[in-house]
Amino acid sequence: MSRDPNDDTQAGEEASGPTLAPSDELEAALAEAVASVEGRQAGAAEAGEPEGEAASEDVAALKDQLLRLHADFENLRRRTLREKDEAFRYGHENLVKDLLPTVDNLERAIDHARQEQGGDVEGLVQGVDLVLRELLGVLGRHGVEAIEAEGKPFDPSIHEAMAQAPDDTVPANTVVQVFQTGYRLRDHLIRPARVVVSKPSQEGGVMDEGPPSD
Repeated sequence: MSRDPNDDTQAGEEASGPTLAPSDELEAALAEAVASVEGRQAGAAEAGEPEGEAASEDVAALKDQLLRLHADFENLRRRTLREKDEAFRYGHENLVKDLLPTVDNLERAIDHARQEQGGDVEGLVQGVDLVLRELLGVLGRHGVEAIEAEGKPFDPSIHEAMAQAPDDTVPANTVVQVFQTGYRLRDHLIRPARVVVSKPSQEGGVMDEGPPSD
């Protein structure tokens, strides 16, 4: 694509942002207008009419407007790509900052356990549990929440069934065990919960109320 020779003008326009929103229809309309004026100019020239000079000025003005429109589009495209790249590379910076203290606490817990030479296993477990709760709290502040699964009816939109287990104490297709916790980011599913789903045993059916019969 050719570029407007007035680079300084384009640079100023890029800094202040495009004045026209990108529109294929607008670009096509301008091109059609240029073609129409050029056609009138050619017709006037063949007929020896004096309007040819005025039509030539119209064509030049429309071409200049079209070039400026192309420049606006190109500036917007470059800026959008740059912002998209920066968002992809650095958009999770705040999450990383919030996670760093959790990493520090986990390192301290591991160092403490090593210094104790394995004698304080319970202390290590408590330290790791504290770090886990802290990590879940950080994720929660960023809109990440665990998917409730155990004891819930199986939902294929948020649960992934890994196996079935005979169990007459709950309705069929109830989650009775969670292999791996699922998570969602606000209303977006990040990972489904991997679960074991109940099914009737061979001896009896599903009991909705009361204990299973002998």
